[in-house]
Amino acid sequence: MKLFCFLTLFFTLTLQAQFQINGIVTDSNNKPLPFATITTSENNNTITDVDGKFIFKISPSSTTLTVSYIGFQTKTITLSIHKTFYAVSLAQQTDDLNEVVVSNENPALTIIRKVIANKSLNDPQKKLNNFEYKTYNKLIVTANPDSIDGRIDSTASYKDLNKKIINVDSSDYKFKEIVSRQHLFQTEKVSQYQFGNRKLKETVLGTKIAGFKQPIYEVLAFNLQSISIYDPKYELFETKYENPISNQAPSSYNYKLLDTVSIKGRDTYMIYFKNKLQRKSSGLEGVLYIDKENFAVAKAVMRIKGVLDISGIHEFEYIPKEKIWFQSNTTFKIVKGKNDDDIRILGGTIQFDGDVEENFEPRKKVASDFTYLLSESNSFDIRVNTSNPIKNPSLYIEINDDAAKKPENFWEAYRKENLDVKSQKTYLLLDSLSVSNRIEKRLGIGRKIINGFYPIGPVDLDLKKIISFNNYEGFRIGLGGITNDRFSKNFRLESYTAYGTKDGVFKYSAGAGVLLDKYTNTWLNGYYADDVREIASTVFSVDKRVFKIYDPRPINISTFYEYSGWRGNIQTKFIPKTEAVLEVSRNYIEPKFDYLFNHDGKLYSSYVMTTAMLSIVWAPFSEFMQTPTGRNETDKRFPRFTFQYTQSLPDVLGNDFTFSKIDFKAEYEKQYLNRQKTSLLLQAGYAMGDVPITHLYNTSPNNLTKETIIQRITFAGRNAFETMYFNEFFSSQYLMFQIKHGFDRIRIMKKVRPSLVLVTRMAWGNMEKPEQHVGPAYKTLDKGFFESGIELNKIYKGFGLGGFYRYGPNQLLKFEDNIAVKISYVLDLGL
Repeated sequence: MKLFCFLTLFFTLTLQAQFQINGIVTDSNNKPLPFATITTSENNNTITDVDGKFIFKISPSSTTLTVSYIGFQTKTITLSIHKTFYAVSLAQQTDDLNEVVVSNENPALTIIRKVIANKSLNDPQKKLNNFEYKTYNKLIVTANPDSIDGRIDSTASYKDLNKKIINVDSSDYKFKEIVSRQHLFQTEKVSQYQFGNRKLKETVLGTKIAGFKQPIYEVLAFNLQSISIYDPKYELFETKYENPISNQAPSSYNYKLLDTVSIKGRDTYMIYFKNKLQRKSSGLEGVLYIDKENFAVAKAVMRIKGVLDISGIHEFEYIPKEKIWFQSNTTFKIVKGKNDDDIRILGGTIQFDGDVEENFEPRKKVASDFTYLLSESNSFDIRVNTSNPIKNPSLYIEINDDAAKKPENFWEAYRKENLDVKSQKTYLLLDSLSVSNRIEKRLGIGRKIINGFYPIGPVDLDLKKIISFNNYEGFRIGLGGITNDRFSKNFRLESYTAYGTKDGVFKYSAGAGVLLDKYTNTWLNGYYADDVREIASTVFSVDKRVFKIYDPRPINISTFYEYSGWRGNIQTKFIPKTEAVLEVSRNYIEPKFDYLFNHDGKLYSSYVMTTAMLSIVWAPFSEFMQTPTGRNETDKRFPRFTFQYTQSLPDVLGNDFTFSKIDFKAEYEKQYLNRQKTSLLLQAGYAMGDVPITHLYNTSPNNLTKETIIQRITFAGRNAFETMYFNEFFSSQYLMFQIKHGFDRIRIMKKVRPSLVLVTRMAWGNMEKPEQHVGPAYKTLDKGFFESGIELNKIYKGFGLGGFYRYGPNQLLKFEDNIAVKISYVLDLGL
């Protein structure tokens, strides 16, 4: 969701006391020299990128540039006030510079090993007990009009010297006009960071987004780059890479000593690093500046050049009293790449480049290809070893209620420099443009569509209720929705109605909720429903709503039970790192298949259940954000645990049976730096007492009882047993385990890039009182059930294919009956 909102903002919006120069540094053979050092006469410095290019803001008093590169002769260039581009060629030294030998190994590697050994002494989050500081951040999406082809400054067409008519794209001309007077997008943020008890918390004091009245909280939580340069995994644009100074880094990176430069009056080694296994279009590389005395990082430049050209720069201030380098400034830049694929999101077009065939002819560049995103953060009021308590330390981010309502004098106090005319115009023009083009509304619609809703005035239409299909109801056609903030922020109504074309019965539900506490998202709800549900299915009340354009598994389900009655619950996130539901319900249950429940010699074809239920999910390692509208999980991490306890209430409102149910689920995912992913799922249930089969366990089967493999081809389920037939097994207690391992996508052709996934599932179970269940024939899982398979997902346009095989004690006699072929579909927005 965060990535969706961020990319939507970045790409759909593509419709000074200092001056800037740029250029390129090459050798005598015109080959670019990456990470060459460039120093001004005022002793400010920068480096070239991996292509030898540089962009540098300098003051008018700077008179010269000095360019140096290890093994090459240093060159000094006189600056001209009318010149903005400099091409610098360095000659190789005739007496090649011998690298300083610290030991028998590469000197850069020796230095890196010392950096790793001294991390605990140099990492502020390891050395200091606590600290706090404030940060001012400004983010813009813009383009340099000087980079855009000057020909578009003319009218619709003109003739060149050869008398050929050249057409000029008027949209390019308009784009250059826009970026000449304003940025495409702009936002500012002031935050306070506090560290204590080994946790870092950000409190957003003020936020301002051009064109938006309300903050886009997902964007505020988006991780552009790692805050700490010492984290084992370094993060750029929500993607994690092995940190070049992690404990395992020497086996993953090559290092080279480039130069020695002075930073803040202290001598540093300048070390270039690059991943050994870096592929052509991805991999982390950059330059580290290492303090010669304490082997701390004094500056870092990180870069990924692939589909997007992404760079992150960390600058530090040295604190003599603590003998530590503390982060002072960060810069993040992202530039659009090259590709012929256009991806449309909410009416805007993303054009990517990269990862194309060798002989592929790229599309012609247009003006908007020069768009880039730049985020700069400046830290100040740095205080170490303070005693100020951290409010709500379990939160990763907290946004003050008045953060979006700060007056102009608040921003003037925190900005490093006053806004220039172009930035001032950006706020004025984008605010009016956002209203006229309904940008904020369109983004809001997109966010709701992802969750399965479409807003119509004060009501969000539930897209899941419109149409579906199963073997009992046939086509289920319905209409449903829930009121939104335009109706009320503290009260909501929701309802739906549906009709089955096969069973010919209407179903419905109606409910209401009242907000008790917005900060913990605590709601008191009440519902009445008359509907049907799959028998023996496990539903955790705290599970997140999953919206699928097409949910295939229910198509083949034919055994349902009808339930009618009421339920009341309290939903809350009061306990940190959790979400809980406490519910009481009374329902009349009627199985819609051939079934009788034998209880103390009496056969029940229908019954009443009055129950109390507590459901809770605990995500101890996830990060949470507190906003003025509630608490949200911003970074989903694993493991996470779900527990649910259900207890019938004897002699309450006509309840027929006494029973208890305990359900448990543990989930774990590990994403590797090589883009592979392993996921584990452990799920179990235990029913005690007198429980009808409608409320026991079927372990989610997804196979048809058809004669041939071809007849049994269906869509794959999410975590379903693909070779287990519907209604084949039932249990009063069960244990299920699943392991999946997905590999990086395999490039077969430009449009064919399948993802290979290996899957193994197993389950054990038992039925304690089989004599109570009269009617259906079934087996138990006493000896276990085992299946394994291979999935090739997203082969083309989201469609994939999988094959699964059933083995072990419950293997069937005919070989082909143990095989299941499945079609998969994954909606891929290309993000």
